[in-house]
Amino acid sequence: MIIKRELEPELKSSAKQYPVVTITGPRQSGKTTLARRAFPRYRYVNLEEPDTRELAHADPRAFLNVTEKGMILDEIQRVPELLSYIQSIVDDKRKKGQFILTGSRNFELMESVTQSLAGRTAILNLLPLSMNELKKAKQHNSVDQYLLKGFYPRVYAENLEPCKAYRNYFQTYIERDLRSLVSVKDLRAFQKFVKLCAGRVGQIFNASTLSSEVGVSVPTINSWVSILEESYIVFLLPPYFTNVKKRLVRSPKMYFYDVGLAAYLLGIENLTQISRDPLRGALFENMVVMELMKYRLNRGLDHGLYFFRDDRQHEVDLIMASGAGLVCVEIKSSLTFHQDFLQGLRYIRHVFKNKTIRTIVIYAGVGAQSGEEFSLLNYQDTASIFV
Repeated sequence: MIIKRELEPELKSSAKQYPVVTITGPRQSGKTTLARRAFPRYRYVNLEEPDTRELAHADPRAFLNVTEKGMILDEIQRVPELLSYIQSIVDDKRKKGQFILTGSRNFELMESVTQSLAGRTAILNLLPLSMNELKKAKQHNSVDQYLLKGFYPRVYAENLEPCKAYRNYFQTYIERDLRSLVSVKDLRAFQKFVKLCAGRVGQIFNASTLSSEVGVSVPTINSWVSILEESYIVFLLPPYFTNVKKRLVRSPKMYFYDVGLAAYLLGIENLTQISRDPLRGALFENMVVMELMKYRLNRGLDHGLYFFRDDRQHEVDLIMASGAGLVCVEIKSSLTFHQDFLQGLRYIRHVFKNKTIRTIVIYAGVGAQSGEEFSLLNYQDTASIFV
C-alpha cells in the first residue's frame, strides 16, 4: 500500500530553491521512502551500513562525487563530517537540489547542519502519518483504533498488530539509539522513566516529581527528557507568554510524537482496554495536538503551537498565533458537546479581548457548528482551522 505524503510537494519545491534539503523526523516515519519516491533518479546511500560509513570516512570527496542526478544520504548524523565536504561542493557547483539528507536525531543533526550548511539547506520535518493522509489512502478508523494503532506507516502498510509493532519499535529502534546516548547501567531506570512520561501525556512537565519516582537526580531527568526530544519520542509544548497581569505557568506540557507508542507504554493492548483507560482523554488530546502540528510541518512551517494556564488553573489546550491575533482551541474526547467545554475559551476571550479572533472546540462527536462565540469541529476536520 502506497500512502502519498503531504510533505512531498514542499520537499520538491525546496529542492528547486536550495542546493541541500534536510529531512528530519522519527525513525520509521517514512523519510527514506519519501525521499526516494520524490527523487527516484538520485543516487541513494544508506549511512547506517558499516561498510558504507567506512567508505565515507576513508575518502569523503570520492564518496560525494555526485552525478548530475543528485544524491540521497540517509541518516547523515552517522557521518557528520560529510557536511563540511557537502558545503564545499554546493558552494563550488551552485546548483539547486544536489543533496537530500535525512536524519532521525533532532538536536545532534540540527547542530551539525546549522554549523556547516547555514543558508544552504531547507529543513523539513516528517512526522508519522496524518489522518488526512490515511483518509486519502482509504484507511478509515474509529477514535479508539487511531489511539491504539497510532500513525507509523508500517502499522498500516503491513497491517501489523499495534501492541507488538510498538513493542518491537521500542526495543529495537529506541533502545538502539539510547544505548549510544545513555550509559547501559541506567537503561532500566530510563525505561521506567519513559513509561512514567507516558502516564503524564498532556500534563505539565515536572522534573522534581519524576526524579523522586525514578530515583535519579533532577539534572538526570532533564537530560533524559532532552534525549527523548532528540529521538523524536516526546514533544514539549511551550506555554504562551504575554504581558498580561496574570501569573502564568512557565513549564511546558508533555506529549508523545505518536499516540500509539504512548498507548503501548501505558500497557494498552486492545480496543477494550483503550476505551476504558483513564488516560483515554489525554491520549485523544495528544492525537489532536499532533494532527495540528503535522499540518503545519507538512507545509514547511513552524508548528506555532502553545498552551495557556495561569496560577488559578484557567487553561486552554492550544493557542495558535494567526497574524496579530490568536486562535484558541479546547480539545475534548467526548462524543457530546457540553457548555462547560467553553469555560476556558470564555476566560481567554476575557483576558485577550482584542487579540482572540477565533475559539474552537475539537471533540469526538460528529456534529459541527459555527457561531460568534465558538466553532465546534470533529477531530478529523482539524485541518479546516487553517483554511
